[in-house]
Amino acid sequence: MTTEIPKKRKPPVVRVAVLAIMTAVVCVATILIQIPIPQTKGYINIGDTMIFVTALTFGAVAGGLAGGVGSALADILSGYAYFAPITLIVKGIEGLLAGLLTNKKKVARDVIAVAIGGSEMILGYFLAEFYILGVEWGALAEVPGNIFQILAGGVVGIPLALVLRKRLPEILK
Repeated sequence: MTTEIPKKRKPPVVRVAVLAIMTAVVCVATILIQIPIPQTKGYINIGDTMIFVTALTFGAVAGGLAGGVGSALADILSGYAYFAPITLIVKGIEGLLAGLLTNKKKVARDVIAVAIGGSEMILGYFLAEFYILGVEWGALAEVPGNIFQILAGGVVGIPLALVLRKRLPEILK
């Protein structure tokens, strides 16, 4: 008979602190570089990098909350508040999916997590712009930029998450 030692849960204060920090990091990364897209009145950014770092390092809940709230805050602070409700949902699901799909052991799973989370983001914004914001086919103008966001997010986010997973104390994981 083998007995497994239960894994200690992070203290609530540590979980809240990590979530707050990663939400702020997502917000700042999203504000840092913004390339406007006139057809949709939206913008391309590099915030997905930090959404993926958060999801791949800290899991689905952190990825979903930091991705949704951090990105929506960036919309509000940057003058794109009309996008904030859509961003909260689309980026939240993106981070949630990436966090659910990674197993934190294989890079291939991280790539799949980024690809599926990113595909949801691309499709989510397209559908929201087409049907909710009434941009219709002008929403296609944002697709190449959103693809770039996911590629950059994966190229930078996956290696950074790998380093953080090895270097962070066990209490933060």
